[in-house]
Amino acid sequence: MGVVTVPDERLNVLGEMYHTKKIIPAAIEFVDIAGLVKGASQGEGLGNKFLSYIREVDAIIHVVRCFENDDITHVDGSVDPARDIDTINLELVLSDLDILTRRIDSRKKAMKGDKKLAGEVEFLERLAGEMENGKTARSVEISEEEQEYLKDVSLLTIKPVIYACNMGENDFIDGIDNNKYYKAVEEIAKAEGAETLPICAEMEAEIAQLDDEEKAMFLADMGLEKSGLDRLIKKSYSLLGLISYLTAGKPEVRAWTIKKGTKAPQAAGKIHTDFERGFIRAEVVSFDDLMACGSMAAAKEKGLVRSEGKEYVMKDGDIVLFRFNV
Repeated sequence: MGVVTVPDERLNVLGEMYHTKKIIPAAIEFVDIAGLVKGASQGEGLGNKFLSYIREVDAIIHVVRCFENDDITHVDGSVDPARDIDTINLELVLSDLDILTRRIDSRKKAMKGDKKLAGEVEFLERLAGEMENGKTARSVEISEEEQEYLKDVSLLTIKPVIYACNMGENDFIDGIDNNKYYKAVEEIAKAEGAETLPICAEMEAEIAQLDDEEKAMFLADMGLEKSGLDRLIKKSYSLLGLISYLTAGKPEVRAWTIKKGTKAPQAAGKIHTDFERGFIRAEVVSFDDLMACGSMAAAKEKGLVRSEGKEYVMKDGDIVLFRFNV
């Protein structure tokens, strides 16, 4: 497991504005598991025992090889990302089917005393039938009502996915759109409603050895604004439907992670439960408005600092002061 900070240039800008003592960015946790091979669900390779570690994660990053290199052998003898994706998806589907079968059996037993469960059993059996034909759960049409049935069922193939396409360094020089393997993964992702991200593990290893100034120069030479790792973190954050609101002052500048659609009192509860319980109002200014004004005092003079109530839906980059009373 690794906990990484979410890159957010706004924090450093606020830190300079407030001469802050401490900057605390948002964080995201990654869980790395060993690669799966064909037959893992029957115990091939390391088996699928590691899958239990990621049942509780919110999204999956699937690293796919999209480069040729005779010095680095592929377990299947050739580079074919479509085949590799099918291999992994099949193992995940088989693992999910095991979970679904047990769930169906338990709900059928409970149904003898509660006929209301008939709809749930019917849906679970339909889903299992689709998955037995090789479909992932996320590619099956599921209504909002049916999604409720899966709240307590940790299926791997219903989780959102980013395909991290591991390419060679030359791909970033020649242009990623010239990489036929990347184009193949893009087509698969589009059909699945998944995301893709081009990345070069070899280049990332080089970047990791550099200081900030050298890193900036290296990326500029490659025609890139951000490292692949930074882009992956940001994309993961977005895929999970997360945003950050900010608090700023001399003691600290901090990013707080919330789900899109979170209202002000619940956002305040991220800081402390008392903030939510005794919520009165939120004094809010957008980051862009504050930067345009140059200071909080100037933003207030221009009427850009708003007083928002309990129904206010938080936006990414909101800078907030919560008023509360308990």
